[in-house]
Amino acid sequence: MGIITFIIIGLIAGLIARAILPGKQSMGLVATTLLGMVGSLVGGLIGSLFTRNGRLFDLHASGIIMSVVGAIIVLLLVGAAGRRRVHA
Repeated sequence: MGIITFIIIGLIAGLIARAILPGKQSMGLVATTLLGMVGSLVGGLIGSLFTRNGRLFDLHASGIIMSVVGAIIVLLLVGAAGRRRVHA
C-alpha cells in the first residue's frame, strides 16, 4: 500500500471513528488522520490474527472495517488516559 493511500484510509477511518464514538474529541484534521493511521495499524494487526496468508498491510474491505475498529480502540484508550490524567 502506498503512503498516500495509507494517509487517505487513515483520514477516513479517523473521521468514521470520531463520528461513531459519542462525546467531544478535541482534535484537528491532522490528529484525526494520525488516529486513523494508528487505528489502521492496530486493526491490521488484530485482523492478521484471524488470517493465514501472512500479508498484514493489504488494503481490503475488511481492512477498512478493521481500521475503523482499531481507530475506535485507540480513541477509547486515549480518552481513558486523558480522563485519568485530568482527575488525578
